[in-house]
This record gives sequence, structure tokens and C-alpha cells, in this order.
Amino acid sequence: MKWLRWIGLPAGIATLIALVLHEGAGDIMHVIAGAGFALLLLVPLHALPLLLDAYAWSLLLGKRASLPFLWWVATVREAISRLLPVASIGGEIIGIGLARWRVPDASTVSASVVVEVLVTMAVQYAFSALGLVLIATSTHQVSAIKTIGLALALSLPLPVLTVALIRRGRVFHRIERFAAKLLGDAHPLLRDIDGKRLDADIDALMSRTGLLASAFLWQFAGYASGALETYWALAMLGHPVSVSGALAIEALTQAVRHAAFMVPAGLGVQEGAVLLLAVVVGVDRETALSLALVKRAREVIFGCVALASWQVAEIARARKGHNKLLCRQLPNVRD
Repeated sequence: MKWLRWIGLPAGIATLIALVLHEGAGDIMHVIAGAGFALLLLVPLHALPLLLDAYAWSLLLGKRASLPFLWWVATVREAISRLLPVASIGGEIIGIGLARWRVPDASTVSASVVVEVLVTMAVQYAFSALGLVLIATSTHQVSAIKTIGLALALSLPLPVLTVALIRRGRVFHRIERFAAKLLGDAHPLLRDIDGKRLDADIDALMSRTGLLASAFLWQFAGYASGALETYWALAMLGHPVSVSGALAIEALTQAVRHAAFMVPAGLGVQEGAVLLLAVVVGVDRETALSLALVKRAREVIFGCVALASWQVAEIARARKGHNKLLCRQLPNVRD
């Protein structure tokens, strides 16, 4: 899969450049410049979807950590997954490490993240289905709707099998046993791993249907609130759309991006999806591609701020730990 990502990056860049050149770089820049600094409001606006998502995570974590802290971790997780050349679960792995600053229990934190990811998969399908319904009721683009709907239907067995495997397959216990045979029981990487307990913690969370429903609703609200970005940006770009139109664009863009996981950051794929879907709801092509570029710029700005805050926090934590170590090593001074 790694080679696919290396192929996907240049292909995505080439696609993005081709789209801009085809639609006219000058016209696109003129549309964006006409909106002015009001587009910068998209950066703080993105805090809302992540706040709702972080609240869903806090429910799964039993509210063992404060919401502001989990929101910050959520911003870092998203930035790593969307901006850095890492595997699709890279943000989740780093997020587990950061969450353990406040909740040291590795199994509890890991179980909450695994279940959160499973809930997110369900939310993505539900949100995509909403987007299809909204597109179908407001346009007559049958071919595009059928293509996206077929892709969603064909990919549905994968998350279903994933949930079944994690719920009943004792996956993490098997991984732990395999790693122990490969590396040896005393290997440092296995120090904090208790696969059997992690499987049990995941199963305990998965059996709480009320909790899962609450997490689902909060995450769905987060996804839906992400459409505010599309709604506001198009209004500022001079081509306002209805709330249902903004929801449809956001929902199906997310679906296409997640389907193209082999392309780093969905580069080119996201822009093509936004262009196609915005045109379907009646936006002209120049404004549609301007919207795609504005959304990408917001993602980069917000993500870079999150990554910078992560590095600052890591440095501060390392210095604090170093100072504590020095204090312990100082000899006792008696008068």
C-alpha cells in the first residue's frame, strides 16, 4: 500500500494543477480576491466540528479528560492524518499517546479511539447517504448520483467486516501474541500492551448501545456543522447556495475523499469532488474550484497551527520532565 501513496501524491498534485490551469488560474484568483479577508473566518469556524467530535470521544472515554484538552488532541490528530505523509491511522496513534498525558491507562484510551473510529465509519456512511438524498431531490444528475451511490454500496462490506472482526475476533490479543513471538516477551514495545484487556474494553464499549448512539449523534452533528464552511465560503465567493446544497457538497466530498485514502491528503481528489458536486448544485465552475482551493487553504492553515502547538507542547513537556529529573539527582543539602 505504501507504493500507492507514493504514486498518489504526484498524481494528486498533477490533477490539482490541471484543474486550475483548465479553469483559468487568473479567473479563480479574481473570484477569491473578491471575497477578501472574510474567508479567513473559515479557520476558526472549523473549531466547531472538531469540538463536537471531541465531545463524542469524551463520552467514550468516560469523561476522564477535559473537553478542551480532547479538542486540542483532536486538532492534532486531524492535522497529522491530513497533512503529514503517514498511514491513515497515524493521527489516531499519536492521539492515543497525547491522551495518555491525562489518562495514563493505555487500554482505556486505545479502546476509546478504536470504538470512536468505528463510530466514525458509520457516521461517514450515514452522512454520505444524506448527501445522496439531498442531491437526488434537488438535481437531475442521475449518472453522478448512481456512481457515488454504487461506490458506497460496494465498499459497505469492508466496515461491516471490520466491526465484526474487532468485536469478536480478539484481534489485539492475537496481535500481541504474534508480536511476542516475533520480538520476544521482554521487548520494550510490548511493555504497555495488554491485548486481551484491550479486546475486553472494546467489547464493553461496543455493548453499550446507548453510549454508541450518543457518540454517533454528536459525531454526525460535527460532520453536518462542517457544511457551514461550504455555506459561508460560497456566500463570500458571491454564489450562495441553500443549506441542503452545502450539506450535499460537504457530505459527498467527504465520501470521495475517504474512498481515495491512497492519495495523500486527498490532493486533487478533494478538489475534483468539490468542483463536480458544486457544479451539480448550480455553482459555476470558476467559483466551484475557488471553493475547493479555499477549503484546502483552510485545512493547511488550521492544520499547521495544530501541528505547531503539538511541537510546543512536546518541548514543554520534555523540559518539565528534564527539570524533574535534575531535581531528583541533586544531593540533599542540610544546614
